[in-house]
Formats: sequence, structure tokens, C-alpha cells
Amino acid sequence: MPDPTVLLYGLPLAFLAGFIDAVAGGGGTITLPTLFFMGLNPAQAVATNKLLAIFGSGSATLQYARAGHIEWTLLVRLIPLALLGSGLGAALVQFVDPDVFKTLVAVVILCVGVLVIANKRSGTEDRYPGLLPRVLALTLPGTLLIGVYDGFIGPGTGTFLMFLFTLAGFNLVRASGNAKAVNFATNAGAFVFFLFSGQMVFWIGLPMGLANAAGAYVGARMAMLRGSGFIKVIYALIVVLVAARLLTTR
Repeated sequence: MPDPTVLLYGLPLAFLAGFIDAVAGGGGTITLPTLFFMGLNPAQAVATNKLLAIFGSGSATLQYARAGHIEWTLLVRLIPLALLGSGLGAALVQFVDPDVFKTLVAVVILCVGVLVIANKRSGTEDRYPGLLPRVLALTLPGTLLIGVYDGFIGPGTGTFLMFLFTLAGFNLVRASGNAKAVNFATNAGAFVFFLFSGQMVFWIGLPMGLANAAGAYVGARMAMLRGSGFIKVIYALIVVLVAARLLTTR
């Protein structure tokens, strides 16, 4: 079991991860390797990461909801699909080569990132038309597929959700808010599952969760204050970070 001194670097990294995740997703690319480095085995790291992630995603969701940046009429239709997809993804682990899947996802997320960043208007204007058939035709299957990815691998789920909501017409601030709400639901589902696994290291996960929540609070406030331009810069950095992690982790 790790020494308590690991929290000296675990807490600030959890705060940083919460900040980044609230803005553009991808916080798990920081917290999961940190938990490994702290000395947790893979099962403990994954379970404990879900414990602290529920703090961060919950904090960010609350901030975006208070400011009215979450489209609940759409999300009540999407969250059940995200939870279903997450369960399917967890079941697929034993049937699909994760290394091949990681490489494919890394290529996809890089292409997606380039499209969002290169298009100067992408995510800068709010053009969400409401619950039209074309919006549902995009977001319903899209959320299910991202849920499968979240259950199968996980890192970058919030980043993919942001891209989906941007395609649906939301600006990056509202896309981030919607993404955090869906991600909170999937984190909550995974938390309940891992709670009974006996693998969560609570003396690490709880304080890091509070640090993650504090970072998410600051990140969400900053994103709403600075707007879509600020989010796009962070989004570009996270796309590269997530893709690099997927390509280099075996």
C-alpha cells in the first residue's frame, strides 16, 4: 500500500485534472496514470479513479447547470443510452483487442480534433435547433457509441461528447456543460459497480476527489467566463494528450 506522502503530488494533479476536465474533458488522462504512479494496482487505480471522477464531474455539472448551460430536455433522452453503452463496453473488453481499438480511437480523435480546431466557426456560435429529428438521429446513436467507448477504455470520453454536442449545434460552453452532465451519469454508474468490487482505496480517492471537485469548479467558472475561444485552446491540447496516451499505453 502506498505511503500517505503520495498525496503531496496526488492532490495538485487531481486539482489540475479537474480543471482541465471541466473545460474540455480528458481529466482521466492525468488522474489514472497518477494513481498507477502512486503504487496502486490496475484494479485499484481504475476503481479509485471512478471515485474521484464522480466528485469532479459532479462539481462541474452543478456549475454549468446553475448557469443554464445544460440542455436537460435532450439529456434525459441521452443519459440512459450512455449508461447502456457503458455496460456494453465493459462486456466487450473480453472480445476485442484493446490495443487495436486504442489505435483506431487515437486516429479518430486526432481527425476530430483537427476538424474542430481548423473550423474557426465550430463551437463559437450556438445554433442548437431543438429536439428536431436530425438532432436525435445524431445524438442518440452517438451517445450510445461514446458510452461503449467509456465502458471499454474511458480516457477522452468527455472530449468525444463535446464534439458530439458541437455537431448538434451547441457552442463549446454549452457543449462542455452537456458533456459533463452525461459523463457524470456514466461515472455514477461505474462508481456503483466498482463500489462493491472492494478495490477502491478511499483514503486516496476521497481527498483526491475533493481536489478534483475544486479544480472542476474553477475550470467550469473559467470556461463560462472566458467563453468558447478559451475552451478551443484547451480542447486542442487535450486532443493531443488523449491521442498520445492511447498510442503509447499498451
